[in-house]
Amino acid sequence: MKIKIVSIAGKLPNWVAEGVSDYERRLPREIRLEWHTLPLAERRKDRSAAQLNEIEGEGLLKHIKPDDYVIALDVKGRRETTEAWAQHWQTWLSLRQDILFLIGGPDGLDTRCLARANLRLSLSDLTLPHALVRVVLIEQLYRAWSIGIGHPYHRA
Repeated sequence: MKIKIVSIAGKLPNWVAEGVSDYERRLPREIRLEWHTLPLAERRKDRSAAQLNEIEGEGLLKHIKPDDYVIALDVKGRRETTEAWAQHWQTWLSLRQDILFLIGGPDGLDTRCLARANLRLSLSDLTLPHALVRVVLIEQLYRAWSIGIGHPYHRA
């Protein structure tokens, strides 16, 4: 299974790479992760949030193949329990498609990205900093995998 995470981000603190790397090492080799980080659109006074989203959305959409199963991380997406993520994990495994997560910039995702998504999920009702989203996402993917194999990492 290949999981691609495509995101819009500026410079990230070192602890993000350390946290992500820790969970990547825990996943089995059959789970291949690809991280693609695209730069923020240049913030200027003459550009609205919608225009910035459109620019950033162009870059995100270029990474989506027609047969990818796309999951948009969106503040207005479905809020799921960890157990529901584990059920999604089993579904994703059965799809035999690449799974692609989209993480937008400071203003979220372009409407075209949201429209292309097969699923829109929210990681929290809280507003999370972009750097933390990466760590929370990889941890939840690891947790979903561990539940699926009966690993004792998750304690419900």
